[in-house]
This record gives sequence, structure tokens and C-alpha cells, in this order.
Amino acid sequence: MLYRDWLDEWLELYVKASTKERTYRKYRQEAEKYILPELGDYDVNAITAVRLQKFSVTLSETEYSANTVNGVLSVLKASLKLAVRLGIAKRQFSDAIVRPRIRAGKATCFSQGEQRKIERYILSQRSPSLFGILIALYTGLRIGELLALTWDDVDFQRGTLSVTKSCRDSWKDGHYQKVLGTTKTLSSERVVPIPKQIYSYLREMKRKAKGNFVVTGRTAWGAEVRSYQRTFENLLKKLKIGHRGFHALRHTFATRAIEIGMDVKTLAEILGHKNPMITLERYAHSLIEHKTAMMNKVGKLLNT
Repeated sequence: MLYRDWLDEWLELYVKASTKERTYRKYRQEAEKYILPELGDYDVNAITAVRLQKFSVTLSETEYSANTVNGVLSVLKASLKLAVRLGIAKRQFSDAIVRPRIRAGKATCFSQGEQRKIERYILSQRSPSLFGILIALYTGLRIGELLALTWDDVDFQRGTLSVTKSCRDSWKDGHYQKVLGTTKTLSSERVVPIPKQIYSYLREMKRKAKGNFVVTGRTAWGAEVRSYQRTFENLLKKLKIGHRGFHALRHTFATRAIEIGMDVKTLAEILGHKNPMITLERYAHSLIEHKTAMMNKVGKLLNT
């Protein structure tokens, strides 16, 4: 049996039946984009340990992130293990894969000057929709978490946001629709304190709100992910700031937090990282730049 045929059966009969639609779509995308072009035409019994290792090394030498590589290898491993359990393959060698070390890429963020430019424009426009960008800049929320926020998640007495869900776009009947679901991981569920400077703007947004979603859109369901990404792209073009994805707002928040001296454990909890080591690895460049600035301040004590 060709591996591409088994992979299709595995996705349709086992993954789709036992996981969320979002997970199924993610697995299928990873299979079609990364695995099938390299291994799809091999018989399942012809996928040797050496062949798997070569695939792993080739994958790790690309510009793909560590999360992407690990996700692809997990799909590969799970599908092959079940093939053996069902007698479709005699053996599988995925446990023999040595995952190459992948250096995390430097997080892309906005400079302080670019950030001020974005903030000044948003505050001058007083647009409830654009305020969502300001919230992301000062809380580090992912776009799915931001657009899933409802006013029930905002505790004005305590000054906090409860991140309990996320959203994504789904294509149905020729149209995009907003689908609410769980957060990226269990650790992503968190309570985020609202900076006092943002507090008053949130209250203003609440007064103008026409629905229950914090970030407004064309419908009562608030802004859709792709639509809001375009809003952000158009804002950067208008301000003549180089293109960066919406996730750069999260990176900018983390970088600024480190620059002002926030400890990594607190930052990890605010970002929803399971382990502070994830935060350390991701923002090591920010830490060294902050340390350098602090050391230069100490150096000014030298009498010359």
C-alpha cells in the first residue's frame, strides 16, 4: 500500500473522527504540504529508518520553524505507528528519528519609533476596531485570542482580561465565517492584567460597543481573522512601515516588557507559555540587548 493512500485513510477514518476539525485540518495541511511530496509514493514497508532520517534532516534545513518541523514529524510518527498496529505495515522506524537541533528564529518586532507611530495614529482616529491593535500591543494576545474576546471577559473592577478561547476563520458555502474554539494550549488560558493606560480606552470602547465582541467587525460576531489581518496590513502601508505579520505585535509587547525589566516568569505567564524556557529561547536577543544597555549605564560610573 502506498503511504499516500494510507495517510489519507488515517486522516479521514481516525484523525477526523477523534479530534477537533481544526486539528484535522492542520494535520492534513502538514501531510499535503510537507510529507506527501517526499514520502507519498513509497510503499509503507519501504519507508526505512535511513529514509525517515534523511527526510527529517532535509525538513530541518529549511526556513520552517521548530514547531512546524516537530508537528510534521509527529504526524509522520502517529500515522506509521497505527499502520503497524493494524497490520498495514510490518515495521515502522519513526522512533529511530533523531530530531536535528533547530535554532529558533529571531522574533520580529516593531522599533519604539514605529510603535509610537502606530499608537499615535490609532489614538487620533478613535476607531473601536483599530483599538484592538493597541490592546494586542499592550497585552501580547494572539490575534485569535484578541478577536474571541467578549465584554464578559473584561473585568473592569479588577482590571483584567480573561483569555479562555480563541477563534479562526472557516470557509463555508463560499464565505468566511468566524469559528470560536479553545485556546492554543491549556496553558494559554490565563488572566492578563490590563495596563492602567489602556483601561480608559477599553471603557470608551465598551460605551461605543454595538455587540458583545470587544473588537468590532461587519457582523455581530465581531472582526474575522483574515479581515483584521488586512486591516493591520493596510494600517502599516498607510503609515509607511515595513510589512510584518500581526504576530509582530505580540513579539513587540514581549520585547518592550523585557526592555523595562519584567522578569521572564511573569512574562511567560502573561504570554501563556507553558514553560519560561520557551520565552527565554524566543526572546534571547531582547535579553542580551537589554543587558548590554544596563551594562553601559553601569559603565557611565567610570570616571574618565
